[in-house]
Amino acid sequence: MEQRRADNIAEALEEQIFSGVYMDGDRLDEVRLAEQFGVSRTPLREAFQRLALSGLVELIPRRGAFVRQPGPIELMEMFEVMAELEAVCGRLAAMRISEAALEDLRDANAKCQSAVDAQDPDNYYAENERFHRTIYQQSGNGFLAQEASKLHKRLKPFRRQQLKFRGRMAQSMAEHEAIVEALSNGEPEAAAKALREHVAVQGEKFHNLMASLKTAAE
Repeated sequence: MEQRRADNIAEALEEQIFSGVYMDGDRLDEVRLAEQFGVSRTPLREAFQRLALSGLVELIPRRGAFVRQPGPIELMEMFEVMAELEAVCGRLAAMRISEAALEDLRDANAKCQSAVDAQDPDNYYAENERFHRTIYQQSGNGFLAQEASKLHKRLKPFRRQQLKFRGRMAQSMAEHEAIVEALSNGEPEAAAKALREHVAVQGEKFHNLMASLKTAAE
């Protein structure tokens, strides 16, 4: 319960950071936010920890939590690395994936499709996380899976936001199907290419989204 509450607060704060309610360098007031969300400071501090993991918040001892907006270059660099990590995971998984894992991917895709039909980006992202995590694990390389998961976590708020871009969920869904097809057919290069392009386009979409939010704020 406490964990879910911390997740909800972190997601609400993400929205406020992206929509310009909080600007780069702003201090997050613990007392005021605890009052606003009607919670004790414990889930609030956990929410700050989650935001710090993705680099959206910097925790400074004895001073508090401060908003840190990564610049466009830093973000594009992270997406570039993520695209390559996912490509390697896909290449290895195409040679090693189990039938049970392929069924898991198809199930995640079916649930993603339901979320597209319901226009529900949050549920889409939850299943999308399961989809990608399965591919990391099926690479059969524990170190690679760990590094990919770490960066995936860091980019989570940005990947979640770009799903709100018009038409992006349906496009992402089509990319997921192409990825599963390449993995099912045991085609390493096709799987690597499909995953690389899937993540690279997320970076581009996010860049466009940030530019449009900035224009709206001005």
